[in-house]
Amino acid sequence: MTKKAIRNMGIFILFVIISGWIGVLVDSVLIDQPEGDSLGMGIWLVLPLLTAFIIILFSKAGWKDLGLKPNFRGNIKWYLASVLIFPVVTAIVLLIGSATDWIDLSQFNLNTFIVAFCSTLLINFIIDFFEETAWRGYLTSQLVKLNLSDLKLYLIVGCVWTLWHLPYYLVFLPEADIRAVMPVSRAVYVVVAFTTILSWTIMFTELFRVTKSVWPCVILHTVEDSLINLLLISGYISIAAGKEILISPINGIITSILYIAVGMGIRAYRIRSNNAGLALIKGKDTVLSLCINKKQPSLG
Repeated sequence: MTKKAIRNMGIFILFVIISGWIGVLVDSVLIDQPEGDSLGMGIWLVLPLLTAFIIILFSKAGWKDLGLKPNFRGNIKWYLASVLIFPVVTAIVLLIGSATDWIDLSQFNLNTFIVAFCSTLLINFIIDFFEETAWRGYLTSQLVKLNLSDLKLYLIVGCVWTLWHLPYYLVFLPEADIRAVMPVSRAVYVVVAFTTILSWTIMFTELFRVTKSVWPCVILHTVEDSLINLLLISGYISIAAGKEILISPINGIITSILYIAVGMGIRAYRIRSNNAGLALIKGKDTVLSLCINKKQPSLG
């Protein structure tokens, strides 16, 4: 990667970090902004991807790295996985919570929940296109070119993703929503959310790398936003006091461990597939070399 490309990535990260605070400033000037759905939040959401698009246009870089092609061929299983990962892990967490009496499912109504879940899919799909194209399509694809270790890649993307979320957790997100997820202060919730984002980063990063497309990540994120946020914030389930940090379907330690396991599983598949591909190429080169040598005229 050239110094110019590194500079462009630095500009992107800078605008990512300040985007939400620009939104906070706008909301402080405007009156009667709806809580959780303000103009400032719109700026916070759109500015990272807009910045990436402007950088690509002015640097005359290609759009291919963004992963906007769906790449269905050979990746149908990953599209299916993107639909199922959050529901399956959430079901496991709910079963554990129910078995230990840490989660109360008595108020859960499946029919009502399905209707509410489906009603949020479209808007979340649009929102998560902006997110995933910025974090995976631009940031991750550019960092991969630096040949960083996987750990460094996860940490950088996770930290930038968290810094972007800071104004959301500290200002935009209604206090009642935080309390519904975990009864802690905004500052404490930032720390908890950081660990959650890091655990998710492995999964999202590896899904993007194995498919070379943002669309499975958009679907994965859409299902997450429509599923687990709804469970807690809308009161479909309740968690025993003091057990939120362990079993919360959003931020629980057990939940995060499961998502790390999923991410590491996808990583193992990617590495195994890459090694198999390299071995195949090496084998073809060896056969080609032997054929060429056999055709060489004898000097005797």
